[in-house]
Amino acid sequence: MTTSAAHIPSKAAIERAANEFQLTLSDIQVQQIQAYTKLLGTWNDKVNLTAIRDPLEMLYRHFCESMFAAVAVPLNSGRLADVGSGGGFPGLPLKILRPELQVFLVESNIKKATFLAELVRELELTDTRVLVSRYEELGEEIAPLDVVCSRALGEFEKFLNWAGSPQIAAGQAVLWVGGQDAEEVRKVAGWDWREAIAVPQSLRRFILVGARSETSPNR
Repeated sequence: MTTSAAHIPSKAAIERAANEFQLTLSDIQVQQIQAYTKLLGTWNDKVNLTAIRDPLEMLYRHFCESMFAAVAVPLNSGRLADVGSGGGFPGLPLKILRPELQVFLVESNIKKATFLAELVRELELTDTRVLVSRYEELGEEIAPLDVVCSRALGEFEKFLNWAGSPQIAAGQAVLWVGGQDAEEVRKVAGWDWREAIAVPQSLRRFILVGARSETSPNR
């Protein structure tokens, strides 16, 4: 099902959802979310970018949950890599909300990366690069990073070891996880984790924020 113009969330619906996530959006940011939703719906018929087809659910699950990290962490500026970006979440909603961020979208699937590149052009986003690569193969192209984040990545230990390595030297890791995964992530050495932050409008999803430990062997 393509997301037609009639099914793009209205300005009022977007502002109402944003308010539930403690977010304040400008008119331009609202328009960017609408344009993003439209392009996502068009491409989703050709490339499986998200299993969510309902535009209102997309608004809450993809846009607001992604942007909420900017409030919860908080994130305002710096160099951020979104690993396994897929449909652009959380990296592009964070870039829309915090234009000062320098964002790297890491996606190994060429079709998804092509969508991301078109989206960056369509939304006229600056300081935003799409890297068609497996994250393990990246180093100096993106280092040093202030923040690495991911919403849809397993193998947490492997990912966090890469993020904390001398080549990447990420200061913080931000992960969107379920309750069981949160316990698994906390066991990974080399990171100091804050208390899990509950995602609004969800009973099972959390944001985990970790800082590279001062005692980490990668320091």
